[in-house]
Parts: sequence; structure tokens; C-alpha cells
Amino acid sequence: AHAGAAMRQKFFPRNEHSDPKIYAYITPGVTENNGYIKIGYTIRDADIRIKEQTQTVGAHYKILLTEPAIRPDGSTFTDKDIHRVLAKKFSRKNEWFKCSLDDVKAALIAVRSMTYNIEGRTKDFKLRPEQQAAIDKTKNYFLHTKNNRRRPKFLWNAKMRFGKTFAVYELCRSMGFTKILVLTFKPVVESAWSEDLLTHINFEGWQFISNHSSQDKGLTFDENFSCADKSRPVVVFGSFQDLLGKNKNGGIKAKNQFIHESDWDIIIFDEYHYGAWRDNAKKLFNDDDEQDFDALYNQEDIDESYDESFLPIKAGHYLYLSGTPFRALNSGEFIEEQIYSWTYSDEQRAKESWHGKNNPYESLPRVVMMAYKIPDEINKIAAEGEFNEFDLNKFFAVKDGAKRLEDSEFVNADSVQKWLNLIRGSYLMAGKNKFPPMPFSDVRLLQNLNHTLWFLPDVASCYAMYNLLTRDNFFRDYRVILCAGTKAGVGLEALDFTRSKMGNPYETKSITLSCGKLTTGVTVPAWSGVFMLRNLQSPETYFQTAFRVQSPFTVYDEDGSDKTHIIKRECYIFDFALNRALKQVADYSCRLNIDEGSPEKKVSEFIKFLPVLAYDGSSMNPINAQDVLDIYISGTSATLLARRWQSPLLVNVDDETLKRLFNNPDAMRALENIEAFRNLNKEIAAIINQSEHVKRTKNSDNPANKRELTQEEKEIREKRKMIRDKLIKFNTRIPIFMYLTDLREESLKDVITQLDSKLFHKVTGLNVSDFDLLCSLGVFNSQLMDEAIYNFKCYEDKSLTYTGLNQHENEHKLGLFDKQVDEEIFYNQIYELNSTVNHKKNGHGVITDFNNGCYKVKFDSGDIQICGEADLMKINVS
Repeated sequence: AHAGAAMRQKFFPRNEHSDPKIYAYITPGVTENNGYIKIGYTIRDADIRIKEQTQTVGAHYKILLTEPAIRPDGSTFTDKDIHRVLAKKFSRKNEWFKCSLDDVKAALIAVRSMTYNIEGRTKDFKLRPEQQAAIDKTKNYFLHTKNNRRRPKFLWNAKMRFGKTFAVYELCRSMGFTKILVLTFKPVVESAWSEDLLTHINFEGWQFISNHSSQDKGLTFDENFSCADKSRPVVVFGSFQDLLGKNKNGGIKAKNQFIHESDWDIIIFDEYHYGAWRDNAKKLFNDDDEQDFDALYNQEDIDESYDESFLPIKAGHYLYLSGTPFRALNSGEFIEEQIYSWTYSDEQRAKESWHGKNNPYESLPRVVMMAYKIPDEINKIAAEGEFNEFDLNKFFAVKDGAKRLEDSEFVNADSVQKWLNLIRGSYLMAGKNKFPPMPFSDVRLLQNLNHTLWFLPDVASCYAMYNLLTRDNFFRDYRVILCAGTKAGVGLEALDFTRSKMGNPYETKSITLSCGKLTTGVTVPAWSGVFMLRNLQSPETYFQTAFRVQSPFTVYDEDGSDKTHIIKRECYIFDFALNRALKQVADYSCRLNIDEGSPEKKVSEFIKFLPVLAYDGSSMNPINAQDVLDIYISGTSATLLARRWQSPLLVNVDDETLKRLFNNPDAMRALENIEAFRNLNKEIAAIINQSEHVKRTKNSDNPANKRELTQEEKEIREKRKMIRDKLIKFNTRIPIFMYLTDLREESLKDVITQLDSKLFHKVTGLNVSDFDLLCSLGVFNSQLMDEAIYNFKCYEDKSLTYTGLNQHENEHKLGLFDKQVDEEIFYNQIYELNSTVNHKKNGHGVITDFNNGCYKVKFDSGDIQICGEADLMKINVS
């Protein structure tokens, strides 16, 4: 319990609650304020804030307006922004303005929609050190590169949330560029490119032109460019597909003619990893050009890189931007002096090592990955792949034939519902008396997850999940946003659609369902968790999506300073395909870090700042780099496997078992021969005597006696735990013995008692007859021991397969604790038993027999056998 609390404190910190709003009020009866309105800002209740301001002078007040201080993109503003707009037209006394309520509302609308004129710029943040470093290195390369055949090009390998748009504009400003072309394969990033340019004071007078902004003015793309003031810097933004595409006759689109006729200072390729350059770019040229294009790109080592010299556009410089430029890095397309890298680890290290006030990285949340192994009874229908991996696409598959949203239904609807029950903590996992922290059940975790993104396989699965969530009472407080299909729109339309459905993120809760929209280049600050619910092989797509939730989420303080309250200090990746998740971590960290040679060091560096908590079916714990690589290779790690052998469920220390031990002199002697079990006789006698006294006292009618029970019961628990810990310590030697022997098909008990007894005595300190006696008395929970042995042997086999040394490839029999089974039959037995326990949990059964640590329980529908008290407590029995 203490360890669990410590983990929650470390990884699920409590976030500050804020509700930023603008308020306006008057003070009737205060002559000097007649005709004036006070406009203020608070993150608390407006009435409380206003009372603080007026109580010192005893003035009465009347609130005219309270409105959220939030823009549609999730960013916030303060009363200072309203004051700047009002001050251009109205007289003021500090924060009091001589204007009407309608004037205040108009100013509020202007600030919220950012439609106030260009002189109303309010952002004046500075470059962070790494942004300045990127500019300096790029500028130095551009200025000193002499290459007659090609114009200079440069790559920014910069993580999501680096602030690429602002840094690029600062590079252009410092080099005096005035004609800037931004090309992207993801048009949705337009909002990021326009916001910094139109709101930051450094770019006063700069112009932003796109198809979207042109339509807002009622102009075509080329008409908007023609109207631009060419004496001031112009940024033209567009999609690669549109700007270089052809019309129906095979020529350049008329509205894009100016792109080809202009001589650009720089062309910027944003979201470069999404280019699929070789295949898509071919379509953008005439047939005459394609032959040369193919000849150049037949070279395997060039991979999917793109030669900008083939663009039918003239430019002096080229800048490539990507958070995951793996192809470009691996192909050798850019040499070391053409690359600036800034990774997530770099960012979090800078955040951690910053000294003094005003840490510029403070608002950038730490990412925590939580990877779960789904219980067998849920994932069996979708277990496939090399390690029986959980196939997410199969699990969330939808029935064919649904023509309407409301008809969409999962093929495995019952299992998906069980999964929903699992993530909210209401699913009973057979054989487990402890639940790992689940997203919608752990109190500390839940309060950090008001807004989440769920990434599903396709539009149909988004529809089916929407239907399931909206019918589930648990999720009735969440706005389920279906950002999939044509109704959600494309590009910026999908972003606007999601923001409008979310509403005020400080007052609502939401779940956004997507199968591709909003997974790159967009910012929704309120998102704090992403559920990876689809198969993804590419670490580019995986982490581009995952890092959507790492955007800062802050509000300004109400004291008038620039100090901010950080709403989101931690954000989360939830993955329910454990092996897949850790494979992505290994791939991403190893491929992105091009400097370090050792895979373990690369992974270690990455998870130092992006901790991974893994639940392998028994417990959830942070794992290290070697664990990640172990699980990546063999499906589990040595550390997690060792923890399973430390489970208290593997041994029985209930009163009945202890009595059998105490009443058997040979068993007591056997245990006391092991050093850890000195004085065992006295300890067991004390537990039995105290337990019986407690039972008698509980049945008495004397209140005074009952008050004495608490301390006595505590002593019993402590002594019982001490014996259990000693038995567990003995248990942990069993994997060592299994590792040292290669007798796989025989049961462990047979190996110990018949085939390799000397080795067992040497490793554990027990001889064969002693061990056999303890087994007969029910000290070991044979069912759970079977499962632990099965997992150990699977791990061992997969490790040997990886090294090419597997000697058991064609063997189908498996030796467990005290039996020999067919592997497939054993797996099915575990599945059926777990299903039975869950099916019976709401019925009422009667214990009819007890033998060797297992209870026989009679239900109306039949009998089942339950081994261990933990499972027994989960069903209704008497």
C-alpha cells in the first residue's frame, strides 16, 4: 500500500484547478465612477474577487458580465488584452473605462477571436535557448555554404512542441527574408503558422496568405497575393498537394500560377515525415518529367527523401521540419552540419536542470506511459502475433453492414464493454486481489484526465465506440466528440469542430474519438491523455499522435503579473498492447538518438524523462531500459517475472494451513532447518492462539473485550505477514532452480523429487521429502504456481529463440508445478477458469469442501474449484 501511494504521488500529481474569466461591474452610488465600467480578470469566482476589491471602501457593486477568458484554440487571455482594445477608443482610469457594456462585449469578442487589428498584437514571448541555437546553426550554414549545383538545405529534427513556427519566423527575420513559402502535407497545421505571425509583436506588418484566409476575404488565392503589400514580408502557406498539383488539363492551377512565377527566399517543408515524397511527388509533374524523376529515385539508399532541385519553383534556401525524421536521418540525406536536433529528452533535461526563476520549460508537461497486459479472459479473442500479442484492430473490429452511425456495433461488443469496465476499475480480474491504477478509477489519475484523445482503427470503430460510451452511465458526464468521418470536416474544420464540441475546457469533460484527424500538427491544450487503441507499426505516427497531449495548459495569475498557473504538469499515454508499446519506445528512442551507440543507453536516456509503468498481469511498476528491451524481445522482463515470484498469493498462510503445519512435527522441523525459519514453532503457535481468542471475543457480548481486538488483530496480521514473507523468500529460489535445469516437460515437483533432488537441496535448503510434505499440507498455491512457472518457461524459451538456441521448439507438453499438460489446453483452462469466476461472482455459492489449499464451491448452476483466499473473496459464498 505504501509503495502504491508513493507511485501515485510521483506519477499522478494533483493539478491546480483554475477557471479563467473576464468580469465587468459598476459601483452605483460612487460618484467618481459614474459612467465607468471596471474590467478585471480572475481564476476564481468573480463575485468573491469583486468583493475583495470593493469591501475596503464599502461600495455596492453590480456585475454586468462574466465570460470565460478562453479562445477557441484553448489558449487564455487576461483583462490587459481587453484594456488594450478599449484604450484606443475610450478614456480610462486604471482598469475603469468610460464605455458601454456593448463596447466591452465587442472588445471581448475581438480578443477572443483575434480579429482586432494588427496594432493590437499582445504576444511578446522570447526565444528559448534551444530555439536560438537552431537559428544560429542554420543561419551559419546558410551564409557559409557554397554549392553551385544546389541551394543550401537544412533539417530541424525537433520534437513536437519545440515551437518550430515561431523559431522559423525568427530565422527568416534575422536573415532578412521577405518572400517565404510554407509547404505541408498536413494542412491542419495552418492555425499554428498563422497564430504566431499575426499575434507576436516581432512580426508587426508581416502578412499571412493561404487558401483559407483568402476565402475569408472573398478572394481567390492569387488575388489575395496580388493585393499583398510586397514591401512588407509575405508568408504564403499551402498544402504540397494543392500548390504543386495539376488542373484537369494537366497544367498548373490558375490560382497557383504565382507560386511558380515567384522567386522565393526560402521554402519550408513542414511535417516532412508525412511526405511519402517518392510516391506522391511523382504525381505532381508532367509525364515528360517522370522519367528523370524515376531514374534519380531508383537508388535504394535514398529511401523516401526528396530532391528539392526537382521542384518547379525557384528558391534560395530550403528548411525541413519534423519531430520524427527517421527516414531522412537513416538515409544520409543530411550530413551532421545540416541537422539541428532537439528531442523530448533534451527538453525535459533542460527543464530539470534550469536554475533560478522563470524556467521557460516549466509549463511543458512530463509524459508518463502506462502500458497494460490485458487479462486473458478479455484478450483471448484478439490474441495473435509472435507473443500472442493483443491485436487492437481485431479487438475493436466493427460488424459489417451498418449504414448509419447509430447502427455501428463492435463484433466483440461484450469484450469491449469488459475493457471499458476494466479502465474504470469495475471489472473483476480472476486471481487478482490488487488492481493496477486504471485511467478512470484511480482518484489521483482521474482528476488529471478531464479531456482525452482516443485513437481508434477506423471511422466505423469510432462510431461504435461513440454508441457504447453514450449509452454507458459512467461516461454520462463526458462530452463524447466524434471527430471522424465527413461530418467532422477536414483540416482546420475538424479542429474547430472539436473545440466547439468541447466547450469551456475548465468546466467540461470530454473524450475525443479519432482515427487520424488531429493527430499531427495541432494543439488542443486541454488534452492530457491519449489512448492508443489501434495497431501502429510506425514510431513516427505513434509518437506524433502521443505527443499531441504534451502541449502546455496554463492560465494567467489574477494579480496582473505575467505569472501563470500550470494546469497540466503530467500527461499520459495509455496502451493496452504491452509488447507493442515497449517496442515503440525502443524503436523511437534508438532511431531518434543518433549519437549514442548502445541501445540500452538510448532507451535509458529516453525513459529517464518519459517513465514507463508496465502492468504485466500481476503488478504495475516503473521499468528500466533493460526491462524494455527484454519485453521487446521476449514478451516479459526478468524484473517483472521476478516480482511475480514475490507475490503473496503463491503461498497460503490462512489459519487452517498454519494449523496443519503446527500439528505436523516433521513439517515444522523441515522449515526450521532453513535459517530464515528459526523460532517458527513459537510464531505459528502465537498466531493460532491469538486468532482463536479473537474469534471468541468477537462472539462475546462484552463491549470492553471487543475494544481490545484492534491491537491483537494487528499483531496477528504482522506475524502472519512475517511467515508469508519468509515463504516468499524461499519461493524466489525456485526460478533459479528452474533456470539451472533443462528438464522442461516434466512437472517441477517431479524434477525436484525424482530427477534433480541434489541440485534443489543445494539451491533452496530443502530436501525432497520435506518439500513433498509441505506441498501435501497446502503451503503452496499450486494453481498460481502453475501460472508463474508457465510464464517463466515462456520467457526462457523466447529468450533462447532470440539467441537461436531454442531446444524446445517442437515440444508441446509443458511441466508445471505438480502436473504435466498440453500447452494449448493449459492456456484454455486458465481462460475458462477466469471466465467462470467472473461469471459466478454475482451468484451465491456454498463451500462444500477444502483440500490442499483449494475450496470446492457449490452454485445452483454447478460446482467450481477456487484455489486461494483472494479468488474466494471475490465471489459470494458462505
